[in-house]
Amino acid sequence: MLVGVDIGTQSLKVAVTDFRLAVQGAASRCYHPLFPGPDRAEQDPLLWERALRPAITDALAAAGATARHVTGLAVCGQLDGCIAVDRQGEPHGPCLTWMDRRAQAELADIDKDRLHAVTGIVADASHLAAKIRWLKRQGNMNSTARYHQPVSYIVERLTGIAVIDHALASTSMLYDLRAHDYDAALLSAFGVTSAELPSLAQSGDCAGKLNAQGAALTGLPAGIPVAVGTGDDFSTPLGAGLVEAGEVSVAFGTGEVVGALFAEPVIDAQCLVETHAYPAGGYFVENPGWLAGGAVTWLKDLLGIESYDAFDAIAAMAPSGSDGVVFLPALTGAMAPEWIAGARGCFYGLTPAHGTSHLARSLLEGCGFAMRDVLTRLKTLGARPSSIRFLAGGSRSRLSAQLRADISGLPVFLPQHSDSSIIGAAMLAGVAAGTFANIKDAASHLAAPVRCLTPDAGAAATLDRSYQRYRQLFAAIKSLVPQPSHAHVDNR
Repeated sequence: MLVGVDIGTQSLKVAVTDFRLAVQGAASRCYHPLFPGPDRAEQDPLLWERALRPAITDALAAAGATARHVTGLAVCGQLDGCIAVDRQGEPHGPCLTWMDRRAQAELADIDKDRLHAVTGIVADASHLAAKIRWLKRQGNMNSTARYHQPVSYIVERLTGIAVIDHALASTSMLYDLRAHDYDAALLSAFGVTSAELPSLAQSGDCAGKLNAQGAALTGLPAGIPVAVGTGDDFSTPLGAGLVEAGEVSVAFGTGEVVGALFAEPVIDAQCLVETHAYPAGGYFVENPGWLAGGAVTWLKDLLGIESYDAFDAIAAMAPSGSDGVVFLPALTGAMAPEWIAGARGCFYGLTPAHGTSHLARSLLEGCGFAMRDVLTRLKTLGARPSSIRFLAGGSRSRLSAQLRADISGLPVFLPQHSDSSIIGAAMLAGVAAGTFANIKDAASHLAAPVRCLTPDAGAAATLDRSYQRYRQLFAAIKSLVPQPSHAHVDNR
């Protein structure tokens, strides 16, 4: 048996698979991020640690297996978080998550053009390097040994080894895409040394064996191979079988990540999409996402809707185009059609005739419009998608999936298992344990998609008109976006 773990923003998920990557048992544990300010989003790393053992235990029970059946373990999960740890790997404080943009001022003196040319990513406070610089400027970091992303943090806690894969490292603003290594000039610019970062390895490499602490945290026997792992932006399409250039995925999780596989490191001059190393080879060119599933959770709770299924049913009561209501999915900053950290979400077009269903549907439509922005840019850069693979938790929503088909004009394929990140993690566990020769060999065992949704011409025409209103609204509100402060020190 192989165990794949996904450290999500709202839950930790576990899958137990057989050696054909068929899920035999799955389980999860929920938790939440904290939002202590408009530009801040934190999470206690101990939430992930405490969730590991019960989720793994439940997944094994669902599979009718025991810990002694497990031959490999891998962890994947959220990108761009920053955790400072001491020499024992203990965290100094909360993780500054991918949604946290408090470090915007740390980019003021960075050569953004060179950063973009070298790393293929946008100079943005969501990324690791800015957060490290911000933490250092706050002081009290003298005992810090390393700065981790969530996946590498958990891998060190399980194995005692500080290691990160090239794909995750390529999200940090410190990684040279062509040299496949940290860039000395960028390290210097952000005031980081390579010794303060995990060492680099391939995602399917064995990071180390599960140590005594790892055994206690997981309930698995010490000595099990633990893969290096990767970020969920990469494990999600990987677990759906995306290993060849030209394939496109849309992952509707807490954030919505839209990307395509390219053979070469394409750099977007407009900075809408970023380029990352990809575990199976080549490059994943993506927009790293806006709050999407997280926005659904926010509105569901705000309106007192009892479940996600009920949210979908309510949204389906409104017509295509939501009777003129438009939602901008920028609750934690805009990521499409432009990256504007200070932008905020809004509903526009409300009248007394509108109700809960219009709000719910327009939120789903607005996320789909942002997807269209990214798809259009990917096509301009050379992607030629013939279909979309719609992944992550949002793929369980028939309405969300159909909206992606209607808005994109492409058929949408749905996976066998909606949480494909944990399947991607199981693939890496199998590679690290020697079950599979490599990642592409692992992918050859994956089941085909279960369903295909095709565009509805009538709905597509209505949504196209709504999309034009969405773009007009975005252009109109740009003047309202506050300019970032350039003060470096937080005076809380």
